[in-house]
Amino acid sequence: MTAVASKPVVSRTALPADVRVTLPRVLRSEWSKFWSLRSSYFALGGMVLAMVGFGALFSAVTANQYPKMPHAQQLLLDPAQVSLRGYAIAQLVIGVLGVLVVTGEYGTGMIRSSIAAAPRRWPVLVGKAVVFAVITLIVTEIASFAAFFVGQAFLAGQHLDVGLGADGVVRAVIGTGLYLTVVGLLGTGVGFVLRSTAGSVATVFGLLLVLPALGEALPSDWAEKINPYLPSNAGQQVLVVHPDAGATLGPWAGFAVFCGYALLALVLGGYLLRRRDA
Repeated sequence: MTAVASKPVVSRTALPADVRVTLPRVLRSEWSKFWSLRSSYFALGGMVLAMVGFGALFSAVTANQYPKMPHAQQLLLDPAQVSLRGYAIAQLVIGVLGVLVVTGEYGTGMIRSSIAAAPRRWPVLVGKAVVFAVITLIVTEIASFAAFFVGQAFLAGQHLDVGLGADGVVRAVIGTGLYLTVVGLLGTGVGFVLRSTAGSVATVFGLLLVLPALGEALPSDWAEKINPYLPSNAGQQVLVVHPDAGATLGPWAGFAVFCGYALLALVLGGYLLRRRDA
C-alpha cells in the first residue's frame, strides 16, 4: 500500500485591524522618525538662522549703503526681496535635509524595516514626503515672515520699508516658504532614486545651482527657450515681487513647473522603490 503525500493546508486569516499597516499609521511612524533625528533639528534651525540672519544682514547693509547708491540703482531697489535673500542659503540646507530623510535610512539599513512593515512600499514614500512637506512648510513660512519683518525693521531707518499690503509682497513672502518646501521634496525624490547621500546632494545642488549657470552659456536663441524652464529659474519666479510682464513664465506658472520636477523625482523614486531590493 502506498501513502499519498498531501500538501499542508495553510490557513489564511485576515490580520486584526489593530496590526494592519495603514497610511495614517505610516504617517505617525514617519513623524516619530523625523523628530528622533538630531539632523532634523540642526537643519531646520540652520534654515531659520540663514533666512532671518542673512535677511537682516542684507537689509542692514542695504540701508547703510542706500545714500551712496546711484539714483538709478535706488530706483531698482526692491525692499521685500532684500529681506528675503537668505533663501539662497536656506535652499541648500533644506535640500540636504530632504535627501537625508531618505538616504539616512539607506545608510543605516533601517529602510529594510520600513519596507518590511509596509510591503507595498508606496506608503513609505508617501509618508516621508507628506510628513516632510508639512513640517518644512510650517517652519519655512515662519522663517520667511520673520525674515521679512526683521529686514523691514532695518530698512525703516532709510524709510525704505514696505508693508505686506504692497503689491506682490504677500505672494513673495508666502512663495518663499513654498519654494523651499518643494526644494526639500525634490531632494527627497532624488534620495529615493539614487539612495546615496553624496550623490543625491550633488545632484540637487547641480539642478539648483550648476544647471542655471550652464544655461547662461547657451546661445541666446536657445537660452530664451530653455532657461525659463530650468528648475530653480522656474521656481524662483514666485519670489519676484514685480515680475517682468514679458517673462516666459509668470510667478505661479513657474512654480507649477518647479513642482513638476519634484513630482517627477518622487514618482521615479517610488517606481524604483518598488522594483529594487532594499
